[in-house]
Amino acid sequence: MSAHADFDYDLLVIGAGSGGVRAARMAAAQGARVAIAEDRYLGGTCVNVGCVPKKLYAYASHFRDSFDDAVGYGWHLPETPTFDWPTLRDNKSGEIKRLNGIYQRLLENAGVTLYNARARVVDAHTVSLTSAKGDTQLSAQKILLATGGWPWVPDFPGSDLAVTSNEVFDLDVFPKRFLVLGGGYIAVEFASIFNGLGSETHLIYRKELFLRGFDDEVRAFTRDEMGKKGVQLHFEANIERIDKSEDGLAVTLTTGETLTVDTVLVATGRQANVEGLGLDNVGLTLNDQGKIDVNERFETSVPSILALGDLIDSPELTPAAIAEAMQIVEHHFGDTTPEPLDYERVPTAVFCHPSIGTVGMTEEAARERLEKIRVYRTDFKPMKHTLSGSDERMLMKLVVDDATDVVVGAHIVGEEAGELIQNVGIAVRAGLTKADFDRTLGVHPTGSEELVTMRQPTRN
Repeated sequence: MSAHADFDYDLLVIGAGSGGVRAARMAAAQGARVAIAEDRYLGGTCVNVGCVPKKLYAYASHFRDSFDDAVGYGWHLPETPTFDWPTLRDNKSGEIKRLNGIYQRLLENAGVTLYNARARVVDAHTVSLTSAKGDTQLSAQKILLATGGWPWVPDFPGSDLAVTSNEVFDLDVFPKRFLVLGGGYIAVEFASIFNGLGSETHLIYRKELFLRGFDDEVRAFTRDEMGKKGVQLHFEANIERIDKSEDGLAVTLTTGETLTVDTVLVATGRQANVEGLGLDNVGLTLNDQGKIDVNERFETSVPSILALGDLIDSPELTPAAIAEAMQIVEHHFGDTTPEPLDYERVPTAVFCHPSIGTVGMTEEAARERLEKIRVYRTDFKPMKHTLSGSDERMLMKLVVDDATDVVVGAHIVGEEAGELIQNVGIAVRAGLTKADFDRTLGVHPTGSEELVTMRQPTRN
């Protein structure tokens, strides 16, 4: 692509999260002159206040169960293990600093100019940057909006006393009593994390069952398993108000119940992070989903302005933003037109306890969209727990299109479900049939062999 001398840059990216950084690096590798503006931290939500610290905390929260499980295998700990929150918190912060540095080096090595500044769109080809050094304006042939999402907090008396997922990783004091409001994966994961670390944990959700959009059987199974692990679930309830009390925070629920806790996490969803971005200067608005509309080239209604990731109506997942970044670079700076992304069969994991791995259609979606389906499901006590004394169970489920025998959905609840679903995701993405699964020999003895040994349909 020829450089346009009448612009400062060929591409100016606003937001140095996973999608923005990948787009900047790959465009620069194609010979484009690229700049990126970021006013917070390199790596975005995922690295700083999302998937990375969340997974580290999820690892930490599993040890308590591991200590309990070890007894049945002959291990005796000389004293009761204790948990030190500052160690985990500060070690996590050290790891994130390391990752921030890696992102900076990746950009530098790619020849991308990094501006530590707040960016605002002025017109179709101009961005103003505000930093401690003052204000400046840059022009670009293409502007990519990659500012991601931001936690949304509903308005109720005392809502300012709650924290969001942005602050929860860095609490000064470990909450002995923890309450999370919300029913999405973030709420469910943090309920499991703090319960596992030793908090008395409550989850409040306004509907009858959490994890809307996931397979119903998976949702119910996860509810039961989390309940067994001690998370106190309050469905069809909401927070009416939060008051400071002598003993912490008094949370009054719409059910009339009052719970006293140390920390309230509000995880009620995320919104497109566009405040002060200057969208109105170029006539861009959010659609009914609160997202920016784009075409297959990721162009907004202003063709020189592109958008990706949590700003557009696609799965709010780091790998999705990275895949979109690669597409953008191919469309605008490459030689070929890429195949559109397949958002239908995206493997995802929820790192609650037990964890969830899922790819493809839920049973409910398959019933709606296909004429006839077969469902294969099994739940069992994993071999590890034959001696551990734990009553934890594992669920595995395949949804099959009866007409073609193609496996259109796979769902797992249990230990390491996230690791398992990546591999099953390849099979589902490739369109393999139930016969292909059946012809694959199991690895014995593992839990995952159940995926290839379910012969009889549970229901049609």
